[in-house]
Amino acid sequence: MPTLELFLCLMNKKTAILVDGGFFLKRYRSLVRSKTLDPVKTANDLWAMCLRHLDQAKGERFDLYRIFYYDCLPYEKKQHNPITKKAIDFSKTELYKFQVAFFEELRKKRKVALRLGVLDDRNKWIIKPNKTKELLSGAIQISDLTENDVQFDFSQKMVDMKIGLDIASITLKKQVDQIILIAGDSDFVPAAKLARREGIDFLLDPMWNPIKPNLFEHIDGLHSTFKQQKSEKK
Repeated sequence: MPTLELFLCLMNKKTAILVDGGFFLKRYRSLVRSKTLDPVKTANDLWAMCLRHLDQAKGERFDLYRIFYYDCLPYEKKQHNPITKKAIDFSKTELYKFQVAFFEELRKKRKVALRLGVLDDRNKWIIKPNKTKELLSGAIQISDLTENDVQFDFSQKMVDMKIGLDIASITLKKQVDQIILIAGDSDFVPAAKLARREGIDFLLDPMWNPIKPNLFEHIDGLHSTFKQQKSEKK
């Protein structure tokens, strides 16, 4: 009869994949070189990208525990553009329609869990960074601004916190052997340190985006699986 230790050794290890949604969509648009996205194709591409991590594991067998996708519900209120004074119903914008449909497609995927935060409505408009630079340099004047040169100011709330809490919870409950984080900044470092101290194999997928050199010391590996177009390859 096989021993318990042998049985456990023969079992596949578990992988949890955590996706920073705002980062994913920004990089995805850049990699597919498209300003307009199809929600079905985007969800399928995300799913395939995540599963590719399991297929490319070398020397070990990993099963998917779950894919956690973190983002915010889209903004749906009405506001007035300060340049044209026209009313904008954000619930009728293409971005809103895409996000709602994209989230619905993700809900249909097996082993995908949505972790949705909220958008903090700061109730003000700001000038886009590139236009602010032109204003400060004197290249343009305030009167030169158009309705497309400003954007409503809101920020994500609770997304980074949910990522950190889930990493800690998954780690301390010993639910997986490996965590793969699809993200691009250093906000995850404290949670990654905890996971690695507890013996979790912690990998980062920045979707081919460069990361700061000092981040390498806080991860166990760096690997991107999204299929690049030729012009994107280094």
